[in-house]
Order: sequence, then C-alpha cells, then structure tokens
Amino acid sequence: MDSERGGVSLTGHSKERLDEESPFDGKRFSHLMNVREYNESDLEALRKIHAAQNFPYEFPDLANPLFHTKIVLTDGDREEKILGAALLRLTAEAYLLLDPAAGTPRRRWQHLLALHAAAQQDAWAKGLEDVHAWLPPRIAKTFGRRLQRLGWIRDDAWTPYCRKLEFQG
Repeated sequence: MDSERGGVSLTGHSKERLDEESPFDGKRFSHLMNVREYNESDLEALRKIHAAQNFPYEFPDLANPLFHTKIVLTDGDREEKILGAALLRLTAEAYLLLDPAAGTPRRRWQHLLALHAAAQQDAWAKGLEDVHAWLPPRIAKTFGRRLQRLGWIRDDAWTPYCRKLEFQG
C-alpha cells in the first residue's frame, strides 16, 4: 500500500488482538488474528472457502496483475489456518463530459461514438478489463438504452456498495 497516503506495509506478519463487542450478541470477545500478504501456497485454501460460500461467480485469477491487493486473514496460530481474504481488482468508473449544446442530437451522438471508441481502446491498452458507469436517475432510461446499443450491460444482479477511503492515522 502507498506509504504517502498513510498506508501500511504487510511485508511481515501483522498480528492484531481483536477485543471488541460482537455485533451479534453484544458480548465482548478477544482473539489473535494475523493479516498478511497472499502467497501462492494459499490458493487451495481460498478455493475451498470460495466453494463453501456458494456464490454464483468463478474463482478469480489471482495471477491477474489487476489484483492490486491480495491479503489473507489467518487464525494467528502456528498452522495459520486461513479464515478469509480481501482481494481488490482494479476497475474503472466512466465519466462522460459532453457539451449538450454542441450541434444536433445526431452530431452529439457522433461525438459520443468517437469518445467511446477512443476511451475503450485507451482503457484496454492500459490493461483494464472493465469499465463501470453510474447514470443519474433522470437520464438512466434514455441514455442507458444508448449505452446498451454500444455493448454496455445493465447489471442489476448484484447490489453495488462504495467505500470512500480516507487516511486512518
């Protein structure tokens, strides 16, 4: 992680004692956990956890360089039983800035097509595999149809959540 942004390095083992109130029953609990960088030797344990979750998606390719964060949580014992992992893959959010007064609707569509093709080529050349767009409600229906004509897929199957990151010094 980036030390300029106040990140932490996980080059060694980071053992943390968790001592807090359970969100389930209000009782306090304490146990030792270990968070560390992912190793290839962790792969089989993570595959088993993924299978046990029974979610309808394939296990990710962790050799993909777009996975910038790969950390595992272990029980803190010598055997280091893996309890979970956090895997963060780089993706992109699209913003379109197009002058609504620049020409006819047909001409603005041509402007959009030019930007769309160039942005797609640029994103692919930089190694991105997907791009996401969140449309304002007032244009979602009409502009969404245009995006679908360009190959975009409306994905309502999963509910998105966002976490804004800030320094936790």
